[in-house]
Amino acid sequence: MPTSPAVDSTARRRAPWWFNLAGQLLQPWVRIRRDPAEPAALLQPGVAVCYVIERDGFSDALILQRACREAGLPSPMQALAGTRRRRSVFALTRRDGWILGRNRKRAASGSLRQLVYSLEGRPEHDIQIVPVSIYVGRAPSRDSGWFRVLFSENWVMVGRFGRMLALLLNGRDTVVHFSAPVSLRSVLDESGEISPERFTRKIARVLRTHFHRIRAAVIGPDLSHRRTVVDAVLNAEPVRAAIAASATKEKISHAKAWRKAQKLVLEIAADYSHPVVRSVSFLLRNFWNKLYDGIAMHHFDQARAAAPGFEVVYVPCHRSHTDYLLLSYQLHVSGVVVPHIAAGVNLNLPGIGPILRRGGAFFMRRSFSGNPLYSVVFKEYMAQLIDRGVPMEYFIEGGRSRTGRLLAPRGGLLSMTVRAFLRAPRRPVLFQPVYIGYEKLMEGKSYAGELSGKPKEKESLLGLIKGLKVLRQRYGHVALNFGEPIELTPLLDTLGADWRSTSTDPEAKPEWLGAVTDRLAEQIQVNINRAADVNPVNLLALALLATPKHAMSEHDLLTQLELSKALVEELPYSDRITLTPMNPAAIIAYGEQMGWIQRVQHPLGDVLTVGAEQAVLLSYFRNNVLHLMASAAWIACCFLNNRRMTRDAILRLGGIIYPFIQGELFLPWDDDGFNRQLQATIDFLVRRGLLETNNDGRTLERSTGQEDSAFQLKVIARSLIQAFERYYITIAALAKNGPHMMTGAELENACTLTAQRLSLLNELSAPEFFDKALFRGFIQKLRERKVVWNDDSGKLDYDSALDDLVRDARVILSREVRHSILKITPGSDKEPTASHAALTPKASAAPADLFPGDASAADMHDRHVDAEQHEHDRRGGSDRREPPPQA
Repeated sequence: MPTSPAVDSTARRRAPWWFNLAGQLLQPWVRIRRDPAEPAALLQPGVAVCYVIERDGFSDALILQRACREAGLPSPMQALAGTRRRRSVFALTRRDGWILGRNRKRAASGSLRQLVYSLEGRPEHDIQIVPVSIYVGRAPSRDSGWFRVLFSENWVMVGRFGRMLALLLNGRDTVVHFSAPVSLRSVLDESGEISPERFTRKIARVLRTHFHRIRAAVIGPDLSHRRTVVDAVLNAEPVRAAIAASATKEKISHAKAWRKAQKLVLEIAADYSHPVVRSVSFLLRNFWNKLYDGIAMHHFDQARAAAPGFEVVYVPCHRSHTDYLLLSYQLHVSGVVVPHIAAGVNLNLPGIGPILRRGGAFFMRRSFSGNPLYSVVFKEYMAQLIDRGVPMEYFIEGGRSRTGRLLAPRGGLLSMTVRAFLRAPRRPVLFQPVYIGYEKLMEGKSYAGELSGKPKEKESLLGLIKGLKVLRQRYGHVALNFGEPIELTPLLDTLGADWRSTSTDPEAKPEWLGAVTDRLAEQIQVNINRAADVNPVNLLALALLATPKHAMSEHDLLTQLELSKALVEELPYSDRITLTPMNPAAIIAYGEQMGWIQRVQHPLGDVLTVGAEQAVLLSYFRNNVLHLMASAAWIACCFLNNRRMTRDAILRLGGIIYPFIQGELFLPWDDDGFNRQLQATIDFLVRRGLLETNNDGRTLERSTGQEDSAFQLKVIARSLIQAFERYYITIAALAKNGPHMMTGAELENACTLTAQRLSLLNELSAPEFFDKALFRGFIQKLRERKVVWNDDSGKLDYDSALDDLVRDARVILSREVRHSILKITPGSDKEPTASHAALTPKASAAPADLFPGDASAADMHDRHVDAEQHEHDRRGGSDRREPPPQA
């Protein structure tokens, strides 16, 4: 392979003097980036090289000549060895005209025919064809102006004057992409006995497809003509059948029904525009600089490497209106195609909607019910995008999370995607989960208000103008973490083994489709959580919100932050978790700088505190990473009201509670995996001195409540204790009312009211404590575990498994908490059931100290006996009475 300076000098001698002069004149205006950086490694030594470029043009030849010279490649301007060609380059298409000329002529046939004829009768001779793609101004650079954006690379074949302007304005952002060479001899031998003309057409077709794919990967698919997509939707058989059915049902003419369908498609369809995408990208750069201190992407290289050959569907978590703008912008500036985004029709605002539509947004209504024509049209539009290989993005949570947790997924769009793939499985589908982590949210105050009962404020142009005041604030850093991608085909092979023989009927719904959609939705949420970013605000929220007054001494806070970081580092949740590199002191300083915490100076040591309003907002950021602390928090909860417990009891109770925690936090382990995680966490806590072991490690014991290690353990426990209190509220409401008395909706409402009242009485700063969706999820999990079910009248019934949950709750929740919940929970006046009797404490407890029962050794002994008695009861022992209240 020629890479020596001699090749370069030969290339210079064989290029005309005026060509070299033009190259020197162009050089100050063009800066070339090669992809790959060392294309010489792609070539086979000793084989003649012929370059093929997508479009004919003098400037493209100059750029190619320079790129080859800088990379040590053979010159495209030298004669091609073994042929009569005077140049080692040809173009697939040719431009005509100077200013307005954009006509294309296929110019490759003659050149390819010459190459094919040169191989006839010479089996030892070969030519390697190297496709080279040249893009001028693929994306605006940091110093780009509006005029430069208009002349960046796109799908339109501009004339010579347009190309000259593009070079002058954007030449310093020129990409030359070298593809792997194709052996003409090998392709000819594989083609068998076909005529040279037919073989030439075949090679030209393959090259055109190749260049089309490369251009689509670099600047996005050619969907500039919205009309073509709209026509394809309206001409699809399912839509035509729906139009006919609509005309019959509504007793209108077919033409009127068709116009109705056309109006629906136009309401839905994106109107993708490359110039608009580049222009908005130019604007967003300044917008992000005003808003954020930095935007980081992690694991993006793995995501980009996995994408080729797939229909990519980005499925990020949804926490802010800026989610889709951030992700699209970062993908664009990273050289990846901007996806088409499913947006709520509420965002189709005057002046804003058209811009979003041209940026790739397609709009969907919140509900399809009662409008079968809209449902068919939307599904067909989705199918057209997938069939054309257009990358997509949608949020399976259905809306923005108001609590900071992942919401229960909705399978509508996932089901449409799966069914579209089943209809035409030409390109495999890849779902790419994305975790988006903020340090401050623009919508934070409105979220807190909505959770407190205020109605959701509708999106409007006036509201958007009022919202511009957010530009006065700084919102810290943002992280976009790309999770492990999920391929659809292996999932179908597992749950729907006969999917390849499934009918292509778009309305077909195989029996296994629901299971595939549910598994896919759950795995997406799990993989989003497995790519979490732990930032300084998350760590501060975990620590400070676990104290009654949201305050800690600086020494205690430093210790707790160090412990939380160690938990994340030494007990890795997954290999895609990212953690702030700041040390505890820097985290506190950063929290003060961001305005999240305040310092109160004191002679005995400074105290860091959180205001009431800030505490509510911080609960959002604690919930972002709550799943990372689940195993440690469970173990710590076991020691809130018990001085010592056996390892087996902790593991057994953890196995019982795990399905409910897993459903709420989308944890990644199966039952055995969670057991192993608990074992590893226990070992960690023992190494750190937070727990001690006795009886050859079978018994675990914490220190007394006055010691630092006990305080640290309680702080960890408080991050999860509210989940168990919610569970107990649900059980209490069921037990107090009895079986066959409440529907699922009535139980949800009773639980929400109870939690709201408990929150008011105890000044809890976590609005999600009374989030109805969390109660709904727990009740659904009870149904899945066959603990509760609907009777013939639609009321809830339950069995003795509820009593087991009641008894297990005594180990975790203090008597005072249980008594408060029972007192507030609404119930019927009928005779108490066995479950209700099991709930009722035999005596009321005095207010608990840091750890209830630490007042005396005798009382602690009673609590130890209480835990052992609980284990005895579980194994069939006699009823027992609770220990007397704390003295």
